Amino acid sequence: MPARISPPTTDEYAPFYADYIQRAAKRANVLTALADQLQELHAALDRLSDAQAHFKPGPGEWSIKEVMGHINDVERVFSYRLLRISRGDATPLPGFEQEDYVRAAGFDRYPLGDLLKEFELLRFLADRPGLAMSRQQILDTVWGHDWYGDERTVDVHIAQVRFKLGEASPIRTVRGVGYAVSKPAPGGPGPAEGSR
Repeated sequence: MPARISPPTTDEYAPFYADYIQRAAKRANVLTALADQLQELHAALDRLSDAQAHFKPGPGEWSIKEVMGHINDVERVFSYRLLRISRGDATPLPGFEQEDYVRAAGFDRYPLGDLLKEFELLRFLADRPGLAMSRQQILDTVWGHDWYGDERTVDVHIAQVRFKLGEASPIRTVRGVGYAVSKPAPGGPGPAEGSR
C-alpha cells in the first residue's frame, strides 16, 4: 500500500464531492486520517448521552445518531464502490439519496454506542477484503482485548449489518472460521459516478 495518496483531479469526481475532497486534502495524508477517524469519533461522541445524541438542532436537521448512521451508510457504499473498482468491474453503479436512506433507517432507535461500534466493525472488515477473520480476531480488534463478553456478540452485529445491507451484503460466513467480505456480483447495487 502506498504511503500517500495524491488528491484526485477535478475530472475524477462529481462536483458534489468537491468540498469533501478539499477537506480530505487539508488532512495532508488521507491514509493517516482514515486511521485517526476512530479515535476522533470516540473523542467527540463518547461523552454524549443517548438523549444528547438524539437532539436535532432544527426541523429537517439530522440528530447526531442520524449523522453517525449516515457515516456508516457512506462507509458501506464507498467500500462497495472501492471493491468494485479494484476488481475492474465496469458495471454502472446507481446512486443513493442520503435523505431517503437516513429517513428509512431509523438511526435514532439505536444506542449511539452501537452505531459507533458498527462503524468500527465496517472499517475493520473493509480494511481486510477477502480475508477470513475469526470471531475472536474481530472481538480483539473491534471490542478490545479487555472486553468480557461472548464472541457471539460478533454474530449479532454482523446480522444487524447484513440486515441493513439486504441482499447486497458482501459479508459472508466462513464455516469454521468467522467472517469475510467477498467480491460482490457484477451488476449489484451501489452508487453511480456523479451521484452520491
